[in-house]
Amino acid sequence: MASGTDAWLALATLGGAAAIYARGWWALSRRTSRRFGVGRLAAFLGGLAVIAIALASPLDTLAGRLLSAHMVQHQLLMMLAPPLLWLGAPVAPMLLGLPRPIRRLVAVALASRFPRLSGHIQQPAVGWVSFALAFWTWHAAPLYELALGSHAWHHVEHACFFGSAMLFWWPVILPWPARSAWPRWTMIPYLLLADLQNTILAAMLTLSDRLVYPAYATVGVGNVSALDDQAIAGLIMWVPG
Repeated sequence: MASGTDAWLALATLGGAAAIYARGWWALSRRTSRRFGVGRLAAFLGGLAVIAIALASPLDTLAGRLLSAHMVQHQLLMMLAPPLLWLGAPVAPMLLGLPRPIRRLVAVALASRFPRLSGHIQQPAVGWVSFALAFWTWHAAPLYELALGSHAWHHVEHACFFGSAMLFWWPVILPWPARSAWPRWTMIPYLLLADLQNTILAAMLTLSDRLVYPAYATVGVGNVSALDDQAIAGLIMWVPG
């Protein structure tokens, strides 16, 4: 789990992102307050706050001892933070919030390389498949326990979860100025099929009479048994998800 240095680095990064966004949002809100109202700012800052809770709070330490806490962490990174960030329509504010010399360099790089790449990664199929692959790959017992035992792999796991979730939620939220590649009604089966993945794993954790992740057999908190903790973890995935 995260060390004190990791937590401070995460908070510094999130604080920097908040400052850049707020600077760009302020400039845009004075030009077009209808498109960039206070709700945009609140959503984006809320998304950053959710990431901070997931990665730089006691929850991260507790996640090394309780599967249920770890699942709360994953839910925050995959189900709550990404849609909040996209609701903030961050592309324009983040670009405008950069210092002018850096903004020019970024704008040139985006104009020369980003359009073709973004056309591919914004496809709903890419987001859905990436989300499902990350979900099942990292919840497989060998890789899950690898991440539990290694700071480096734990960071990789979280990066995969968060990155794939950002791709997944893009076509659902469609942050301005994005346009839908698929008809909007297709987002209903898109979400339902994704939720099915969550439901399957949640049922496996809740109903199993053995530990899916043996690493949690020797840790815990209070009188909560490892199997009870596993069942709680499944319910945390099942009900909110």
